[in-house]
Amino acid sequence: MTRYLEDFEVGQHIPLSSYLVPESEIVEFARQFDPQTFHTDPEHTTTQALGGLMASGWHTAAIFMRMIVDAYLADSAVLTSPGVDELRWLSPVRPGDVLSGDATVEEVRPSKSKPDRGLLMTRVRLHNQKGESVFSVKAMAFVLRRPIIESP
Repeated sequence: MTRYLEDFEVGQHIPLSSYLVPESEIVEFARQFDPQTFHTDPEHTTTQALGGLMASGWHTAAIFMRMIVDAYLADSAVLTSPGVDELRWLSPVRPGDVLSGDATVEEVRPSKSKPDRGLLMTRVRLHNQKGESVFSVKAMAFVLRRPIIESP
């Protein structure tokens, strides 16, 4: 069943499935997209001084994206996104961390210029298995409104 803009309510909480972050994925992502030693080399002195290997913040953002697609975007009438606001990396994500979290609907606003759609704004928070907050973002998506079925 497709979710339309009208299927979301301000204050609604959408749980996200958990995601295990393996060391191999941290290193692979970082080697390709963020090749800093504290993301790629567990033995480097800088890495050790920072408490060990940590995921790139951009890797954490990619995990967030996967989690929200699985939780609600894949079955929603999403068109695109105008972006995100207030992106924050709150604590390092380490190898073996299990991330989970939720999305809270903060705004549901029909478009004035395009009546077939509107804006869905959610606040997404991720935490690790210890309950430590690791990531927060305000995510926006353009979502179609429910089609009007006209009687014959």
